[in-house]
Amino acid sequence: MSENTVTLAHGAGGKQTSELIEKVFKAHFSNPEFTADDAAVLNMEEGRLAFTTDGFIVSPFEFNGGNIGKLSICGTVNDLACMGAKPLYMTCAFVIEEGFSLDKLEEIAAAMEKTAKEAGVKIVAGDTKVAGKGQVDKVFITTTGIGRIMDKAHTSGKFAKPGDAIIVTGDVGRHGCTILLARDEFGIEADVSSDCAPLWGTVESMFEAVDDIHVIRDATRGGVGTVLYEIAEQSNVGITLDRESIPVDDGVRGVCGMLGLEPLYLACEGRLVIFAPESEAEKIVETLKKGKYSQNAAIIGKVTEDNKGKVIMETEIGSKTVLPQPGGELLPRIC
Repeated sequence: MSENTVTLAHGAGGKQTSELIEKVFKAHFSNPEFTADDAAVLNMEEGRLAFTTDGFIVSPFEFNGGNIGKLSICGTVNDLACMGAKPLYMTCAFVIEEGFSLDKLEEIAAAMEKTAKEAGVKIVAGDTKVAGKGQVDKVFITTTGIGRIMDKAHTSGKFAKPGDAIIVTGDVGRHGCTILLARDEFGIEADVSSDCAPLWGTVESMFEAVDDIHVIRDATRGGVGTVLYEIAEQSNVGITLDRESIPVDDGVRGVCGMLGLEPLYLACEGRLVIFAPESEAEKIVETLKKGKYSQNAAIIGKVTEDNKGKVIMETEIGSKTVLPQPGGELLPRIC
């Protein structure tokens, strides 16, 4: 096997494991809290904490707009941000397939370093395992994060209220469409890139502008449509959407039209769904439009007392229809 690939010896805990950690992970993740001990020792801020974990097995592992490394940081940072929590520390665990390119592994670590720096989070500990050829698909990453919740932040999928406006921070479905195109199963070419991005700055800016935000969710697997159904059920409310107000990239719209897919059910990795009082909605959108990752923010609907547990779509011709509830296998399967 090539000297520039991961071998089973890299996961055996001996010299090669130490070299891999030193040359790849420590080289990119080093900071004062990064440890070679069994656990990191952290100085935590007082207050409420948010704590989350997530696994990433995206195929292909690199795509237009990012790779699994960038995705693993964004996914965990954004889960914390949705609770109004400033990301502080993360850990990461790698499961790497025997024969995986060391150069590609370093590209993944470099993407994690860059994204963590942008998000203001420190990677402080981790784990590395090497699986035999064919036991995993190239590389899997699991990340865990902890952050301090802002004093004014009290968000939950249970807090949506009738009269709330529903906001998305940008066009929907781009990540799922990007992964679909990267697999090249349909022979379709389109200029679409993933929206993968760390969104703590986006959330922080909203709370600087307004005090009252009820729900923040990142629309990852299952997309915006799945998130809306989850919130409608959690809060026991109805949701009405305006089809014309939902931002969709032209490339995504074209691909979905050819394949019969609904953009609302394609994954996003850099988009938030926000529920807030109607009186605050315009101020939130105005703030979002100034942000790096939310310039196409829009109000797409409202929360109602009727049709509890359902999502109703108002179409371009003025008719109303129930948005089909997601079920079975959502395509493309992104993890």
